[in-house]
Amino acid sequence: MEHYRQVADAVAADIAAGRLRPGDRLPPQRAFARRHGLAASTAARVYRELTRRGLVTGEVGRGTFVRAAVPAAGPPLVEPAGARVDLELNYPVVAGQAERLAGGLARLLRPDVLEAALRPVPAAGTPGARAAVASLLARPGWAPDPGDVLFTGNGRQAIAGAVAALAAAGDRLGVEARTYPVIKGVASRLGVVLVPVEGDGDGMLPGALAEAHRRAPLAGVYLQPTLHNPTGATMPPPRRAALAETLERLALTAVEDAVWAFLREDAPAPLAALAPGRVVLVDSLSKRLAPGLTLGFAVAPRPLAARIAAALRSGAWLPTGYALEAAAGWIGDGTVAEVVRAKRADAAARQRIVAERLAGAAITADARSYFCWWDLPEPWRAETFVAAAARRGIAVTPGAAFTVGPGAAPSAVRIGLASPPPDVLGRALGALAEIACAAPEDVLAD
Repeated sequence: MEHYRQVADAVAADIAAGRLRPGDRLPPQRAFARRHGLAASTAARVYRELTRRGLVTGEVGRGTFVRAAVPAAGPPLVEPAGARVDLELNYPVVAGQAERLAGGLARLLRPDVLEAALRPVPAAGTPGARAAVASLLARPGWAPDPGDVLFTGNGRQAIAGAVAALAAAGDRLGVEARTYPVIKGVASRLGVVLVPVEGDGDGMLPGALAEAHRRAPLAGVYLQPTLHNPTGATMPPPRRAALAETLERLALTAVEDAVWAFLREDAPAPLAALAPGRVVLVDSLSKRLAPGLTLGFAVAPRPLAARIAAALRSGAWLPTGYALEAAAGWIGDGTVAEVVRAKRADAAARQRIVAERLAGAAITADARSYFCWWDLPEPWRAETFVAAAARRGIAVTPGAAFTVGPGAAPSAVRIGLASPPPDVLGRALGALAEIACAAPEDVLAD
């Protein structure tokens, strides 16, 4: 075995045994080399190997730190093992929701309806489902043509199908510098390079998008104009209009993620309304209803529809007939609208708990959303705070999970508010506030 791997194994053993703890800083590489009698180049290989294994993380200008935990294989935001309070996963379910949904399933028990629901369906779904979803997605200033609606198994698959239709392996896709982690996984699997585009409190800057495209052509753009995850920001109408004009001028197509937009009844018209030939709007039922009742939608410009449908078929991302029929029934009988009203009230109530329990903290959020972004106080770093929260049985997401591009990981965490009951949420936020007020070395001491 090469010597640098033996040294890396020894450091890994110290981490596994607890002799090096989450948040501990490793010595500078030159000091590490002197301590272990190594060449500087060998010490650099040791640090690269530890980073490759996911045991340490480097921050520009600050050093190299032991990670909170070895990252699990799989997509970002997977369920944290052993956590008693989950503020990472974010699937809202309101009281009485199952009873509301149960009534709509009676129709599917009829043999003729069930027989039809058990047949395979194409990406175009059925005429009834297309009409139902078009009515669901319609907003003031925009009503999609039912013929433009495509279906997938869930929202993530809708994103993947749209990106696959726009970008080949090696192509560049513009994204907000802080974005939904799933797009990072999608891009990695498709071999697409993510390019962070500068933005401000109103969202992506049209001039920055044009500059990124000028430096090297982009195959498309992915963004979240309404209730951006993780910040909760909503792009105002003037910025949307300017961005739509930029897409048209550059002949670029955007994937507009509207999965959380249902929580804002007053949301501005989507980008899809302002640049209908340049925007694929993606959405799903997983947040509106429940993760076990998934169905994704893509409203696509006609020239792109065939390519997206082909990507969905090749990716095995097509919907099931049963989910399609159930969703169409729940939309048509008003069940989805009723659940959405309940979730809007629930999200607002949970944000009031945040305002009470984290008063004075540097929180960025929308009062109608199910998440918030917390810029941590000095000297806390995100990885260390996540480790401290885990000791209290609370799972939160480090800001690095949402960050694209080089540079220091943000000293921030995203808090998902949907999973625990409100009283448990309040106690968990109170515990996080206590952690933030203490010194890291005191919280993580034995």
